[in-house]
Amino acid sequence: MDFDDTRNQAAFRRSARSWLEAHAEPRAPGDPGPGNMPESVDAADVAAAKAWQQKKAGAGWACIGWPVEYGGRGATPIEEVIWAEEEARFRTPPDLMIDGHRTCAPTVMAHGSSEQKQRWLPAMLSGGEIWCQLYSEPSAGSDLAGLRTAAVRDGDTWVVNGQKVWTSHAQYSDWGLLLARHDPGVPKHAGLTCFVVDMHAPGVDVRPLRQITGGHGFNEVFLDNVRVPDDCRLGGVGEGWRVAITSLMNERSASLGDGGVDQVRDLLRFMKTVALENRPAIEDPALRERWADFHARARGVELTGKRTLTALSRGETPGPEMSLMKLVSGRLLQEVAHFAMDLTGASGGLAGDALTSSGVDWAAQYLGAAGLRIAGGTDEVLRNIIAERVLDLPREVRADKDIAFKDIPAG
Repeated sequence: MDFDDTRNQAAFRRSARSWLEAHAEPRAPGDPGPGNMPESVDAADVAAAKAWQQKKAGAGWACIGWPVEYGGRGATPIEEVIWAEEEARFRTPPDLMIDGHRTCAPTVMAHGSSEQKQRWLPAMLSGGEIWCQLYSEPSAGSDLAGLRTAAVRDGDTWVVNGQKVWTSHAQYSDWGLLLARHDPGVPKHAGLTCFVVDMHAPGVDVRPLRQITGGHGFNEVFLDNVRVPDDCRLGGVGEGWRVAITSLMNERSASLGDGGVDQVRDLLRFMKTVALENRPAIEDPALRERWADFHARARGVELTGKRTLTALSRGETPGPEMSLMKLVSGRLLQEVAHFAMDLTGASGGLAGDALTSSGVDWAAQYLGAAGLRIAGGTDEVLRNIIAERVLDLPREVRADKDIAFKDIPAG
């Protein structure tokens, strides 16, 4: 694993940093990076995100990994990482378009017609339109193929009825990538078709879900007789599962993060300022040992991610690292937040950055950390992936594999 930039990579880094220095302010310790989503987003946040994306697009720094024919630079995965590392050094608006750029766009590129690509990709790149994914459902849980949202063909349109849940960014999205069931008379994976839905169409009702943190970044989306033109169908009828897998694989690869390194560093700063028994918490040997354990685990996840990037830079296909990283880092972040809450004492029940000397709202992190072990794949799903695809253990029994969806017992 090589941590040093090559000559070309170093030149690319200098170019990226030079542009960012001219158009953004440096990020101070504790400032949220571009990947940190606020608990709640208002119209000003959306406008700022669109303006920043438009500025990057005008200078050729938007979606640099996209092929040149779609407006990108055709940048290598390593160049994308370098750009992300440099952008994270500066104060920028939250990346409200990440679902569109990293999951929906590659899916449109892979399965869309020429007309669909010309219709949607330029506005997505420039920040003119925001996208979301309409996949998860209350009745399906982790079994995405068990969804019940129905799409019935009516001439040149499809009539869609159903409910989606946990949809990030839906409240300010313009388009949604929808997976629906067109045929309940065949096995569940075969009866799915993918569509692109206008989020402003009649019958689309977005209802934000208020979370325990007080924020509402996720939503329920109800679809009541929503008419979707057939030219908004992505892929062939019955190819929905294949289309969905494309977006899910891109979503998993896009989640490559630092594994909690930032949070562990925030915790160290906090332990240097919070006093326990008239001395900084970091001076307590037992607490220092606990922090060292967090640091070692976070560093391990970070280096595993870099090993994946090294494989990508060599043109190799990454292995199961993403599932391992997600499984370890989700639990780690929850433990870090819990530990910080213990250090805050009685004031830990109060929320707000101003209440902590580290500038980190540990209460909000503590309340939101549990959700990280569900979003993007639950611990149980990830363990199944590792067991079946890494350890080559027997696959989980799936009794409904060859049964028509309408005949699968429910309720």
